Amino acid sequence: MNHEHNLAKAFDGQAARFERAPVQTDPTALGRLIEAADFPGGAYVVDAGCGPGLVSRALLDAGRRVVGVDLSQQMIERARRRCADRADKAQFFQKSIFDASLDALAPFDGAISRYVLHHTIEPREFLARQVALLRPGGVVVACDHITDAFGTRAAFHREIEVLRDKTHTRNLTSGQLADLFASVGLIDIRLHEESFVLDFDEWFDRGTPSDSKENVRRRLLSGQPARGFTASPQPDGKIPISCIRTVVRGVKPAK
Repeated sequence: MNHEHNLAKAFDGQAARFERAPVQTDPTALGRLIEAADFPGGAYVVDAGCGPGLVSRALLDAGRRVVGVDLSQQMIERARRRCADRADKAQFFQKSIFDASLDALAPFDGAISRYVLHHTIEPREFLARQVALLRPGGVVVACDHITDAFGTRAAFHREIEVLRDKTHTRNLTSGQLADLFASVGLIDIRLHEESFVLDFDEWFDRGTPSDSKENVRRRLLSGQPARGFTASPQPDGKIPISCIRTVVRGVKPAK
């Protein structure tokens, strides 16, 4: 509960910058996510950690119905405004995915989360709860920023992430994401990776740091490249960070 409180507080503070962030708003990436999810037409989907409703809006535009949940009141208010013209197809609630009141809205045809797993303390329980809310044959989709399989590189990546955002827990590898889906009983698991780039300044400025920007920049540039997290300082002072996100899709077995 303390971690959830900290997440809500952090994302209340980040909300305005978050909903404008290029990595969040990129329409091409959102389109690919909806395509990869491949929810049936008219599917009833829970968006776990919906943030300002960017994924929910993309789902609505693709003909799905949505229930969005998020711990942050600021995020929920933004999601409601973003989807106000589709209020007959969308509901948004400030609550945890574990809130028992969601059971009354189930079963769902699908569940989706984007960039949420690396903020969870127990990612397996987070995913299992989504599975529990689905009908048999329902689809679960997660999209998240992944890390290196090599231990010291992953540890360095995590160090920088935590310095930049105190609510960060850890990134998983693509293989760990696939294993996570298998561990909660999902079948027909498929995944794909795609690259994206973060701008250090934009990324840092919308975080909840535990150290100064100067110190985090210095530490970032002094470390080793990691798969999914490699900084490439430019002559103009910009620091693009090459990253990888993985989209994983699995199906709840039919009874």
